[in-house]
Amino acid sequence: MAGCSTCSTSSGGTGGCQNNGSCGTSDCNKMNSFDWLSHMGIPQVDNFDIVEIKFKGGRKEYFRNVDYLALNTGDPVVVDVPSGHHIGYVSLQGELVRLQMQKRKVRDDDNITRIYRVANQKDMEKWEEARNREIPTLYRCRQIVEEFKLQMKMSDVEYQADNSKATFYYSAEDRVDFRELIKSLAGEFKIRVEMRQISLRQEAGRLGGVGVCGRELCCSTWLVDFKNVTTSAARYQNLSLNPGKLSGQCGRLKCCLNYELDTYMDAIKDIPQVEKPLLTESGPAKLQKTDIFRKLMWFSYNNDNDWHNITCERVKEIQELNEQGIKVFNLKVDNSSDVVDLAAQSTRELELLDKKFTKKKKKKPRNKGRLEGQPNGDISKTTQAVIPNSQKSQATQSSGKGTSPLGNAQKQKTPETQAVPRAESKEGNEARKKRNKNRNKPKPNSNQETSQKPQNQINKPIENKTEGNRKFPPRRNQGPNNGGNE
Repeated sequence: MAGCSTCSTSSGGTGGCQNNGSCGTSDCNKMNSFDWLSHMGIPQVDNFDIVEIKFKGGRKEYFRNVDYLALNTGDPVVVDVPSGHHIGYVSLQGELVRLQMQKRKVRDDDNITRIYRVANQKDMEKWEEARNREIPTLYRCRQIVEEFKLQMKMSDVEYQADNSKATFYYSAEDRVDFRELIKSLAGEFKIRVEMRQISLRQEAGRLGGVGVCGRELCCSTWLVDFKNVTTSAARYQNLSLNPGKLSGQCGRLKCCLNYELDTYMDAIKDIPQVEKPLLTESGPAKLQKTDIFRKLMWFSYNNDNDWHNITCERVKEIQELNEQGIKVFNLKVDNSSDVVDLAAQSTRELELLDKKFTKKKKKKPRNKGRLEGQPNGDISKTTQAVIPNSQKSQATQSSGKGTSPLGNAQKQKTPETQAVPRAESKEGNEARKKRNKNRNKPKPNSNQETSQKPQNQINKPIENKTEGNRKFPPRRNQGPNNGGNE
């Protein structure tokens, strides 16, 4: 086989070798068709006897399987052509071929030739020799065209498998007289010459390439029928009329401009036509941009750089008022009083936002056990001043382990303890005065105590006691009852 070792054309598959038309099986990944009826279990007797065969450049023709050969997709076969025989690959067979013929308006008559056999190794070697002549022939043909100064472009050459005929594909804008060219080519290459004119889009499909979208060209992979593309398709889609961006590799308008045209045509029905500026008191508003799917239109006053967007319904309202001779205040509102209402509404909203974010949160008390209404300070002192003597005795009797009245006061917060303030409690004031008196009493001086001790005890030096290598720090002077030195 002429294909590479990883290609699946020899085993009957349609996967291809993923080389995108550069392997030895003559564009095995170009214009592939998926047979979705192959596993339906259709009886062999009722199978359609016409087979679709693919040739170089994605060209497909139909041939009749007269001998009922067991063919698989991708098998090379030798077919009958008007001037000899040629080799192609099986691309489709079965009932889908009938549908393809109806789509392309090909009649099932005697003009459909037959399939001879499955190509053997000798047929493939002879065809490989003929294919090796294609590129040198193309270069030499272009030189001859330049010598004759013909306004045509040679794009491709295809040799038949029997090496008896060559088909030259060219493109030209006007009619070309190539009679002298045919004589020169026949004498140069010693073969029969056929000239076939193709369009620029067909030329791009035969050569192949990658578009601006990053994928292979549609015309070289799946697109067969080329529809007319006009600039109105770009206008409906609000595209800039830049020939450099709208044209493809063939030099014509891109075929993909027609893909989404129907969707835009349905969406544009609700868009009003603005043929003249909208009349407002702020000045005439001219249309600058339209968002078809969001139903928004942008206008500018007196060709300013500031654009204002409004809905399509609002545009229709302004147009109806302008037809009645009424000018609106601006694009947003009809009257100036509405502007004041809008300003007041906006100020109210701002005030609500300010109130929402300026509310001060209540601070939680740091100490949960602090009584309500008491100032910061010692809790034990305040509770002693608040709790009466009768309640103190009851609290001490109830707690068997000598619990303090503070704990009982915190556990049992009676309304009397919570309601009595510190300033109104007489017992608390008397207790506070006693504590202050005790604080103001003079404390005994440590120097006087030391002066009353014996003189020998004061002046005696302190020695460090040692045990072995360990030293002990000196002890402080203590009394005789506490183990001090006498």
